[in-house]
Amino acid sequence: MSQVIPLGPGARMLTTREAAQRLGVSLRTVQLWVEADILPAARTPGGHRRIPHNAVEALALSTGLGGELQGRSGRASRPSSHEAEAPEERHQAKHASVGAGPGPLDVLLVADNPIWQVRCEQALAPFLPNIQLRFAETGYLALLQIGQKVPDLLITNLELPGMDGLAMLRTLERCESIAGMRILALSHLDEAELRRRGGLPASVELTQLPVSPEGVAVRVGRWLLHQRVS
Repeated sequence: MSQVIPLGPGARMLTTREAAQRLGVSLRTVQLWVEADILPAARTPGGHRRIPHNAVEALALSTGLGGELQGRSGRASRPSSHEAEAPEERHQAKHASVGAGPGPLDVLLVADNPIWQVRCEQALAPFLPNIQLRFAETGYLALLQIGQKVPDLLITNLELPGMDGLAMLRTLERCESIAGMRILALSHLDEAELRRRGGLPASVELTQLPVSPEGVAVRVGRWLLHQRVS
């Protein structure tokens, strides 16, 4: 999240585009990280986000990410005029589209158990090559992948280390990134407990754990059939 603050001429701040270049990720990923409070940010009186250079460098060092290094001024190479920073909402609309054309169903599975991931991959193998399966172990890493490419179907365990699935989904809801994305949430918590913790976005389907990888595959098959019929 961010707030409007005056920025003095000596403040070493980066635009979201410069932060993305330094970290080697997409502009959309940086926007999601700001919404998730992974990166602190402020807003200029003109409405643009500015991110402290030190915070970007700390994230680069802690994650091993790294794109274009910043110069002494703390700024990356200046974008051309047609790439100049536009209001955040314009970037969000540009990157929020899902399923832009025909092709395999893009499925992102978020789970921190590697054995579960392997079993799900095996259960979903009969659907190849009609699906494209990718994985993330935490809500933080899921936001990184979603920032790069919004999946058609997000399957996420809500109990995750670090940023859990609930926090990730709320971040996506604030950014309107779940519009058009099918989401299946897996949790040991019942609906009453989830409501006590703030609830799930209305479009999210909840399945109680334990559920077998084959059970997950059945749901993916239904969505795949629906996509083909549509």
